Amino acid sequence: MGSDDRCHVFRQLHLAGCFVIPNPWDAGSARLLAQLGFPALATTSSGFAWSQGRPDNGITLDDALSHFRAIAGSVSVPVNGDFEGGFAVEPEDVGANVARATETGVAGLSIEDSTGRQADPLFDFGLAVERVRAARQAIDLTGSGVLLTARSEGFIVGRPDLAETVRRLVAFAEAGADCLYAPGLRTADDIAVVVNAVAPKPVNVLVGAGFITVPELAALGVRRVSVGGALARTAWTGFMEAAREIAEHGTFRHLGEATSFADVNGWFTNREE
Repeated sequence: MGSDDRCHVFRQLHLAGCFVIPNPWDAGSARLLAQLGFPALATTSSGFAWSQGRPDNGITLDDALSHFRAIAGSVSVPVNGDFEGGFAVEPEDVGANVARATETGVAGLSIEDSTGRQADPLFDFGLAVERVRAARQAIDLTGSGVLLTARSEGFIVGRPDLAETVRRLVAFAEAGADCLYAPGLRTADDIAVVVNAVAPKPVNVLVGAGFITVPELAALGVRRVSVGGALARTAWTGFMEAAREIAEHGTFRHLGEATSFADVNGWFTNREE
């Protein structure tokens, strides 16, 4: 499936119903998720950074673009790129970087309003909106059809203000975002407020633990569900438990609980994805 086809498929997924878009961190995890039948995938900035031995937000623009190419090139389903804050502050620079990202084969990408500064974690409202508008204009100029998701990060950067989050998401929608996303929402009531505020545009909800189910999210009108770095954290949990056992006790019990070599090898043998 070509990039244009994947962009079309990705847009169609957002028109009705509710789908899960899980987050691989490398080509192998992407291929396995596609094999499980998920209709689309999304990169995770944290999962990828950890795989490179760096903290979240610790990668460069070129790192991110190379990662997008690797993931999009490893599967035939649409891939959404976690483009963090666009690797720039000023709208013009965000737009230039977004244009480069559309050339990687992704069918969608996201821009967030987080500054990375603890004392001042969100871009000023006006600047945040202009950054989304610049991303929209850049995508339109490419004619790529890449779907733009705009994220407001208040609930995960110490500013859990629902009214301000809604104000930002509504403005992002008006600035041209195709999908809206406020990671960190944890109650059905808050999720419903966001969904209703930006309707009919679709909303992505992040689920990193078992506080809600896909049917419950669908009933709230959520279109898209992602898991961020949670799958990567789950993998790292198993790795560290086994490694700590060896380092601290000299025993190997956890290794005996692992999926067999034959099973893992089989997942990657003679598979299209």
